[in-house]
Amino acid sequence: MYFRTALLGAVSLSVFSPALAQDEDNTTTMNTVIVEGSRLNQTATEVGSSVSIITADEIEELGFDFAVDAVASAPGVTINQNGAYGGLANVRIRGAQTGQTLVLIDGVPVNDPSSTSGAVNFSRIDTENIERIEVLKGPQSTLWGTDAIGGVVSITTKSPDEGFGGSAFGEFGSYNTFRGGASVGNANDQGDFRLAIAGSSTDGISKADENNGNSEDDGYEALTLSGKAGVNFSKTTRLSTDIVWTDTETDFDVFSGGAQGSVADGDSTNETEEVAANISLTTTLFDERFENLFLIGYSDIDRRNFSAGVPSFSAKGDRILLRYQGTFTVDDRNKIAFGAEQEETNSGGNNATIDSLFALYEFKPVETLTLTGGVRRDEQDGFGSETTGRVAAAYNPTENLTLRASWGQGFKAPSIFQSTYICTFCGLTAPNANLRPETSEAFDIGLDWRSSDGRTEFGVTLFDQESEDLIDFSFTAGYENIDFVESQGVELYGAHQLTDTLTVSANYAYIDAKDGDGNARVRVPEHSGDVRLSYDPDGPFSGAVLVRYNGEEQNSATVTVDSWTRVDVTGSYDLNERIELFGRIENLFDEEYQQILGYGTPDLSGSIGIRLRY
Repeated sequence: MYFRTALLGAVSLSVFSPALAQDEDNTTTMNTVIVEGSRLNQTATEVGSSVSIITADEIEELGFDFAVDAVASAPGVTINQNGAYGGLANVRIRGAQTGQTLVLIDGVPVNDPSSTSGAVNFSRIDTENIERIEVLKGPQSTLWGTDAIGGVVSITTKSPDEGFGGSAFGEFGSYNTFRGGASVGNANDQGDFRLAIAGSSTDGISKADENNGNSEDDGYEALTLSGKAGVNFSKTTRLSTDIVWTDTETDFDVFSGGAQGSVADGDSTNETEEVAANISLTTTLFDERFENLFLIGYSDIDRRNFSAGVPSFSAKGDRILLRYQGTFTVDDRNKIAFGAEQEETNSGGNNATIDSLFALYEFKPVETLTLTGGVRRDEQDGFGSETTGRVAAAYNPTENLTLRASWGQGFKAPSIFQSTYICTFCGLTAPNANLRPETSEAFDIGLDWRSSDGRTEFGVTLFDQESEDLIDFSFTAGYENIDFVESQGVELYGAHQLTDTLTVSANYAYIDAKDGDGNARVRVPEHSGDVRLSYDPDGPFSGAVLVRYNGEEQNSATVTVDSWTRVDVTGSYDLNERIELFGRIENLFDEEYQQILGYGTPDLSGSIGIRLRY
């Protein structure tokens, strides 16, 4: 495989080039950007894997209300949503299936134990309380265990600023949409806290495409409460907790065999309540060289569907996580992390437990080269054990250039639903006892370049990933291991500061994802990307234009969904240091498009709002 050949060459270059070209005095300009998902708190120039980081500033600049839109801005990530405003929104990383993306909120997995594959619905995650989103691409099971076949989306919630303060905002827009919230917090040497609330309500649009004669609007309401608090017992010991609670009500349309996409107007509603919480103790020993983390995490989801006001379906699931991680900095060249985890998931009266041990090692033979390796052993009570490994290299021959390469393995244990489902109409009287975990193996290689004046940057990543024993439904065994998928492609990004006030940035991904028979994977476009123009002069006004492109993709084995391009415009104006006006225009040129066959998307629309800071 040409990707593997290139990767091996890059690893060799990374290992041997320092002796030929550089000394230990070299530094980088990105040493302060910490990648928390690496579990070693490595900087952006030390991580060998491909990582995209979306900050709160970027989320605010582009007016993203929900995590689904923010995550979609990362190259190599594609989304599909069956109708705006609360419609099921799935995320795929480099062509992997939706349930093969592990999602963390403040380090706690929130994948849905009650769903078929464990996928997360990103449409219900409000961005108001998000500080940053890290998208780690490729298998990350050595770091995070099951479900991390395609990658990891790690969401970190906001922490309080030093001193007492807060904010409040409200906005109103098309489709009778209102969104608002407030926060208050305080931080000092003794501890800190932050409380926040965010809510939204909209009449929405018809989830089944209006152009197909569906005129009934499908509304959406959501309320999110979040809290964060910590007590500093000393300079080296801290007790902290995080909690995010969300309650949503979403109208949706129903199956209709003769309609496009088999969906049409219907009187159905989904009510979902979700919780993600943790309590942790951190302490350091040996002059702060030995960091210890003890964490208890909990996530819960309760979903209820109603048809014409009558209960029609319900599902509940929860997860309890116990984690210990020790990180020991031996010296400037050597760092070791090790730990143990136990994760128990429950749904429908069934449960599954995974016990895990992991170890990671970071070695810096010279200041400009970071080598990372790791191994993890997961023991699942129903499907035996899985061992995964990972190696990565990051080399900075100059302050301006980072070369990256990584290889990793992933696995996903069968979900509770898949492992307990009895296909009675297949003639079965018991679940498939032969299910095995899904597995993956991937390579990537890339480089990031930054100009000395900080005005220009670009990066490129090549990747190659193979996934085996993917679980799918058949009419002979119910759920069974029947699929093989290979994904290859390239991810590009770049940015250039045209003037002191104007910056253009862009990203692009080519993903060639095919199953074992050579068929293109469903709902994975070969081509996707976006272009952003940001305007930020001295003074009260700033704004941005975002052009998003999604190429043609398979909706099923025989039907495709057309490509589409959407243009959004955002702007803000500071009346003073405490009051900001902001607005957004979505789908500026009124593009008619579908993300999933039969489901509609908003026409030209917009909103205007005000934010107060105190």
